[in-house]
Order: sequence, then C-alpha cells, then structure tokens
Amino acid sequence: MIVQRSAFSGPARHKTVVIADDSAVVRGLFARWLGEAGQFNVVAVAGDGETALAHAGRFKPDVLVLDLDMPGVDGPSALPRILRESPHTSILLAATLNERNTRLALECMTKGAMDVVSKPDSRAGMTLSLDFRSEFLLKLGNIAQSAPQPGTLPPEVELDWTHGPANLRPLVWSMPRYLLIGASTGGPRAVARVLFDIGDALAEITTLVVQHMPPLFTASFAEQMTSHVGVPAREPFDGERLARGTIYIAPGGRHLGIDRRLGHLVAAVSDGPPVNFCRPAVDVLFADAARHLGAAALGLVLTGMGSDGTDGAGALRRAGAAVIAQDEQSSTIWGMPGSIVRARHASAVTPLDEIGGAIRALLRGGAPLA
Repeated sequence: MIVQRSAFSGPARHKTVVIADDSAVVRGLFARWLGEAGQFNVVAVAGDGETALAHAGRFKPDVLVLDLDMPGVDGPSALPRILRESPHTSILLAATLNERNTRLALECMTKGAMDVVSKPDSRAGMTLSLDFRSEFLLKLGNIAQSAPQPGTLPPEVELDWTHGPANLRPLVWSMPRYLLIGASTGGPRAVARVLFDIGDALAEITTLVVQHMPPLFTASFAEQMTSHVGVPAREPFDGERLARGTIYIAPGGRHLGIDRRLGHLVAAVSDGPPVNFCRPAVDVLFADAARHLGAAALGLVLTGMGSDGTDGAGALRRAGAAVIAQDEQSSTIWGMPGSIVRARHASAVTPLDEIGGAIRALLRGGAPLA
C-alpha cells in the first residue's frame, strides 16, 4: 500500500499527534485511522483553538492536525501561537475547502503550516472515502518524518559547507532570462520567500512556477504572489505568449510546459497523464524548458517530497542551464531537492534565505553567491 511504503519509513519511535477539530466525528475518525496505522500516538484531541494551544504547550507533539474552522480561536488565529509555544511541532491543516478557506489555508502555509488536506464536505464522504484517508495518512506521515536525518547523502556526494555554498558563476554561460521553480510540501512559503527576495529584478525575467496544489489553491496562490511581490502573477491559458515581468503559476491539476508556436514561446497547459504521480509536474516544465530555452533558463527546486524534477533538472543541465537546489537544513522535506543533489544535477545547493539574493545578483551582473 502506497501510504505505508512512502509515509511510514523512518525511525521506529511512534510520532506524537494532537488532533484539533470542532467535529467529534472527525476527531474520532482521525484518531482511529492513526491508531490503525500503528506508527502514531495520539496524545490529545481538542475541539477549539484554545484547547489545541494548551495541548501543544503540554505535549509538544511532533504533528498537530489543525482545523481552520473552530469556535472561539480558529485555526489561523491559533497557528502562530501554537508555533511560538511549540516551535518544533509540524502543522497539518485540515479543512473543507471553499474560496474563503483556500485563501486562509494559503495564508497559514506562508506562516508556518506545512501542508493541507481537503476534507470531504459531507460526513459520509469523509467516512467512506479511501482516497481521503490515504491522502491524510500520506501527508501526515511524510510531515512527521520530515526532520533532517544525518547521513542521508552517500559519502561520494557529501557536501562541504566549510567555504559556503557552491558558486554559480562558473556554471552559468549566459544571463538567465527565464526562472523555473518547482516545489511541493512547504513550497508556498519557500516560493514566496524567494520571489520576495528577488524583488524588482523579477521585472527582467519570465518566471514559471510548478507548485503541487489542487485547483482551488493555484488561483489564490497567484493572487497572493501578486500582492506579495508586486509583480503580476496568474494561471496562464494554453497558448498564452510568455511575457517578461510576469509570474505564471501552473493551474492545479494541469501540466504547465513551454512550446514554440508561430515563432513565439507560449505556455503549454495540458491535461496529460501524471508524471511522477504529479499533475502539474516539475519534470514537464523542466523538460520543455531544456528543449526550448537551453542556457537561457535557470531551474530552482525547493522543498517537497518525492523526486519530481530530477529528470528535468538533468535535461536542463545537459542543455547548458544551471539548477539550484534548496539545502536540507532549510527544507521542510528534502525529497525533491535532495533527489537532484544525489543525481548530481545541482549546480548549487543553497539555503532558502540566500536563494533570492543569489538570483537577484545574477540578474544584475554581480557575484551570485558569496
């Protein structure tokens, strides 16, 4: 079963969990599923934000499942207080998603929540949906195991940080004109940080982002990025001509690639089959960029579980482009960037708080990394 293979590999110690949801039915279901999985210890449940906060302070759980809609102190209000009280607790949001809750969930993910699961909008749907149960256990399991583990790189690719991260300058043959970003779990916060740090230099390039998200999220994410960085961000339509100074967000549930039509580079939006179990997939964007952009592209792979983007990063490197991977210490889950490092496709492995400045310096012709 995929859940057990992907989510529950790791240390034998049972991970502690607090469940905060105003529905007793939901609390009971989540607790039963986690008990049956055999890898978790549900130490407490809460029906409101204040109780969740008290349990976080008392138990310091590995994971806290947080409902957005609760009486009194709701999830978004409780989140920053929980993280202050128990900074090492990972937060998994759980909500029935509508337009309002999607915006709130994205806001929470940029403020420290790791991921979100969309609850079915009926009690029967939640009780009977095997897909939802699998998604819930998979995401919670991966988040619980996301703490950096020593020795995750084989000896031949261990990185020497004595003199700081690798320098990009020798690996970039021409000034990049396209920035391609791939991310998954923990990505909304990481993408926002990078784009904010690049700042007004975004006006000089075309940016394309594949963030693993369901459909409702990506449109809201684009709106959030527009207000956050001051550069237009939107979901493109198929065949839309790519423009400099614009951020294109892959629509949830659809691939975003690049094509050349009538002599112009355009967004290629499709409903093709999932790649690496993902749609949108980073590999689709990177492979198209290698074909049509070559050394004019700069790839960036941020936090996320799995290995999406690894094959595409190899294609980018063979085409003469550079690829930056977020480092392990600053990643929520070092799956995607770690896979690229192990495959030797990374031009540089860089902490999140240095990536945006490095790209900005590259675009302005300065030294990209110290």
